[in-house]
Amino acid sequence: MSLKILFIGDVVGSPGRKIISQVLPRIIPRWDIGLVVCNAENSAGGSGLTTKCHEELVDAGVDVFTLGDHAYRKDEVFTLFEKSDRILRAANWPSDAPGAESVVVQARDGTPVGVFSLMGRTFMKPVDCPFRAADRVLARLDMMARVILVDVHAEATSDKQLLGRYLDGRVSAVLGTHTHVATADDHIQPQGTAYQTDVGMTGPYDSILGRRYDRVLPATLTNVPHYFEVATGDPRLCGALVEIDPSSGKATAISRVNITQAEAKALMT
Repeated sequence: MSLKILFIGDVVGSPGRKIISQVLPRIIPRWDIGLVVCNAENSAGGSGLTTKCHEELVDAGVDVFTLGDHAYRKDEVFTLFEKSDRILRAANWPSDAPGAESVVVQARDGTPVGVFSLMGRTFMKPVDCPFRAADRVLARLDMMARVILVDVHAEATSDKQLLGRYLDGRVSAVLGTHTHVATADDHIQPQGTAYQTDVGMTGPYDSILGRRYDRVLPATLTNVPHYFEVATGDPRLCGALVEIDPSSGKATAISRVNITQAEAKALMT
């Protein structure tokens, strides 16, 4: 029987957290989801992760949290790192950077699942080599889990595609985050790794990447700084659902997830 893992893309602010709280407890049993991984680096007011946001998402059913370049925006995250080893910073950050770089957890059926994240280097802050970091982490995880999911948090599609190819057959899924725009290239690679360049944003789609259009546009036109408040309209839960053979660690299917507010209300009733 296959293991289903739901990977939720960048959660933006309260609209993203709210729709997760509405939808996730209902689709976990309906879709027979064995594990939920969520990129939560923008869940607190659009930047960072707080204790309150973490608790909301855990209560909704999230099992593992990945972060990204905004990992340290909220001081509370350092306390969260001390309390939980299921909140991950990028594995190719410096070795003494706070936070776990990988984790192995049990899915709901008991299958061990390894999770780690990598950051790209094109148009991003300087970080260590993601390819070498992946080799190092896999040398450890390979002894503990056959099912392994990787979140690649990167700006450039080429960074993500190269890592997808590099890790094909070595991990179960390579799924991209950071751009907040879902790509239509979900597929299974030749050696059995599920891949999607970006799984999209979980938050308000009547926006500019989750922020209010009427705040972003004036700043762009005038070069006068504006506070980019989180938008509220058209909230959606977006991500990818991956089916994996637990015995081999190979992916057998991947499908895009895009649940609108109307669909969320239907699930609730």
